[in-house]
Amino acid sequence: MSEEVRSRRSDGRAPVPSPLADPAAPVPGRRRWLILAVVGVAQLMVVLDATIVNIALPSAQRALGFGVADRQWVITAYALAFGGLLLVGGRLSDLLGRKRTFVAGLVGFAIASAVGGAAPDFGALVAARAVQGAFGALLAPSALALLTTTFTDARERGKALGIFTAIAGGGGAIGLILGGVLTEYLSWRWCLYVNVVFAAVAVAGAVPLIKNQPRNPGARLDVPGSLLAAGGLVGIVYGFSQAAADGWGSVSTLGPIVAGVVLLAAFTAVEQRVARPLVPLGIIAERTRGTAYLGALISGIGLIGMFLLVTFYLQNVLGFSPLRAGLAFLPFIVGVVAAANFVSNRGLARFGPKKVVPVGMILAAGAAGLLTGIGTNGSYGPWVAPALVLMGLGTGCIVTVAFNLGPAGARPADVGVAAALVNSSNQIGGSLGAALLNTIAASAAAGYLTGNAPHASLQAATVHGDVIAFTFLTVLFTAGAVTTALLYPRRG
Repeated sequence: MSEEVRSRRSDGRAPVPSPLADPAAPVPGRRRWLILAVVGVAQLMVVLDATIVNIALPSAQRALGFGVADRQWVITAYALAFGGLLLVGGRLSDLLGRKRTFVAGLVGFAIASAVGGAAPDFGALVAARAVQGAFGALLAPSALALLTTTFTDARERGKALGIFTAIAGGGGAIGLILGGVLTEYLSWRWCLYVNVVFAAVAVAGAVPLIKNQPRNPGARLDVPGSLLAAGGLVGIVYGFSQAAADGWGSVSTLGPIVAGVVLLAAFTAVEQRVARPLVPLGIIAERTRGTAYLGALISGIGLIGMFLLVTFYLQNVLGFSPLRAGLAFLPFIVGVVAAANFVSNRGLARFGPKKVVPVGMILAAGAAGLLTGIGTNGSYGPWVAPALVLMGLGTGCIVTVAFNLGPAGARPADVGVAAALVNSSNQIGGSLGAALLNTIAASAAAGYLTGNAPHASLQAATVHGDVIAFTFLTVLFTAGAVTTALLYPRRG
């Protein structure tokens, strides 16, 4: 893929300078890779925090006494604040300078994590998770933008993005393993306290290694657009989550969803009229980049939703300990690392996104299809382990392409928000996936108990709800394969 093609404007006019070729002096070789290590630690902290609490959830639920319908809010509060504010964080990184927002995000994330670990009740835990997500939204786009401007050589950049993508994709499963260790041998609260250690290491490396970058005088924060975007996303996700308790036809479900759609429509209208939009719509309208964002969105829906359901299945149905449940996700890490390195170093250049992403979607659909075979007397080997390998391979294909193509070709003033859109799409998908799949599974389980009373067991109802949710995922990924195959141009 040539730099000229990747940096061509969506309106067909002359190419604009690629953000991957920063006008600043090149960073020395050894220092570049040290910066990658620092950025990698920060990205690992942000990504694993979306899942590390999954393993701890059953223990936290018993300790704080919250219900099944509410459990997804511990995941959703983080993912929703993260995804909803990522665009603002990306624009702030352009406005204030990436080192400043990177370090500020690390410090704020660490403080919120410490508060969450000490939470005395469910409400305090959810609030701390939301603040974590907000600071993560400040941190993540700065990390990706720093990476793309540090590595200007195409070959080195491919290697760096391969490592970064493997961290981004595998970090979720690493979080599950680390969560199992901490929950089993210390306490579920250490799943939050551990972020203080990650943040301290990253700050200690960032301060001396990363140079201060000048503020971008052309960047402005679009406050009305920021409020409309965040409000719209919160409304939709909140509506999905309410369906588990009140049903899909209730006012408490439909009202927030409709309000969210209206707010997002207003956001689109505002962005077309303001001089300095939060998201220049041309960034999304560019066909290759926009389809990459769509792939990241679908991947987030499937991955976070699957992690949530599989975690509870392993512990509550198969009787796995937290540590064993965490280690059970090792096949996912193997799959995602293998796929990320192949796609970043060879696959994307050889086959193009039009083939790589649909193949990833088909692999993920196969994973979800396998999980429809689980049962109350099932076992890990025949169904869960192969599904995790396939999901890892599929995620590696989809997310690697998104990280490669998402920031490519954007103007230097927009590189922060273009990078943020990759993470934002994935995290918004994650918040939707946690709320939607938990709602589908909980609703189906409740219906099973009602229809099969008084002989239905809670475990049988839980598995029935999970199977319905995994069936939905199979359809979603299959539709994603068809859609991305049609949308990606023949020459990306």
